[in-house]
Amino acid sequence: MTAYVLKGVSVLGASPVDLVVRDGVISSDKSGVSEVVDADGLVALPGLVDLHTHLREPGREDAETVETGSRAAALGGYTAVFAMANTSPVADTAGVVEQVWRLGREAGLVDVQPIGAVTVGLAGKQMAELGAMASSAAGVRIFSDDGHCVADPRLMRRALEYVKAFDGIIAQHAEEPRLTEGAQMHEGEVSTRLGLTGWPAVAEEAIIARDVLLAEHVGSRLHVCHVSTAGSVEVLRQAKARGVRVTAEVTPHHLLLTDELAASYDPVFKVNPPLRTASDVAALREALIEGVIDIVATDHAPHAVQDKECEWAYARPGMVGLETALSVVLSVLGERWDLIAERMSRAPARIAGLAGHGTDLAPGSPANLTLVDPSAHRVVDPGELASRSRNTPYAGTTLPGRIVATFLRGEPTVLDGKAVK
Repeated sequence: MTAYVLKGVSVLGASPVDLVVRDGVISSDKSGVSEVVDADGLVALPGLVDLHTHLREPGREDAETVETGSRAAALGGYTAVFAMANTSPVADTAGVVEQVWRLGREAGLVDVQPIGAVTVGLAGKQMAELGAMASSAAGVRIFSDDGHCVADPRLMRRALEYVKAFDGIIAQHAEEPRLTEGAQMHEGEVSTRLGLTGWPAVAEEAIIARDVLLAEHVGSRLHVCHVSTAGSVEVLRQAKARGVRVTAEVTPHHLLLTDELAASYDPVFKVNPPLRTASDVAALREALIEGVIDIVATDHAPHAVQDKECEWAYARPGMVGLETALSVVLSVLGERWDLIAERMSRAPARIAGLAGHGTDLAPGSPANLTLVDPSAHRVVDPGELASRSRNTPYAGTTLPGRIVATFLRGEPTVLDGKAVK
């Protein structure tokens, strides 16, 4: 295995040092180094971890594959991603989650960890084989029907109770479906002006309130996906104050974009949950800094051209985000490197129990890391994305920061801003 010295790198913004990567770990031994990476002006972060990625394989390889999504993740500074279950067939059995896990290992660009479905076929009627997925080679610990809410409270309670046996997590897509039927965007002033059916904030908040009560009653672990409203933040703040075992995520796009963008009727801005108001964005940012929201997760949702370049009402919701996530967070939080490392690496790895990721870059630690040039800026060009899909809301936008290198267990997956394989 090649030994590298990252010369003059700043670890989390500290004074420059020479960081040695040898035999898959961070080392203090500079002898026999064969490759020198000029890291002057670069910041080293622990490799990013995404708890919410859609890789589409099996079934929708026209939109993304495990390999193309893994490459996009590595270029975004990620060393591990968790692949959501809404594939075709749905990842609701040991066989399907093991297929996704093996495809990730074959790609070898990031660690791909499958998320299993909570219910069979994401239909919300019958609990899936959670135990079989947990005991499979993939070792699934997070389960979600993302894209669909587990709306039945009795079924949600049963799932929370079941995963306690192996310290698993139910990750809920918080959306009361009876309140969002036919909804096209956030319910508010803009939806009224545009004449589009609104998606009320309370549809999200009501499910979160219900589920934190269920998790508290059962004593189980709940994770709330893509929090998007100020009201949801308050529900989570109160639950955490009571000691409920709940964690939550926010997406980069909900930290930056607002429902005003729907006025363009450009389907690239159609997402689930919808973009909210400026006051919601402000509340989400504050909650992320405070720790009421634990992590940033991309909800990377690639779609084929025909599913996005159509009328707003028929377009599928979702945005790609793996390659731009760190830049968006950097634009929101500024160069608060330790906070960024906590929200995008340490905390997600800790929530998922993912060994070897989210660790401090100290001698003996696994060499999963990324190098960022904070002085660089990039204009987002959809044609240059590694993802198979192009539905980015940032096309033509100038964003700060550039991923220069990513290392997975001491081997580079990205060097000089380009994928190694």
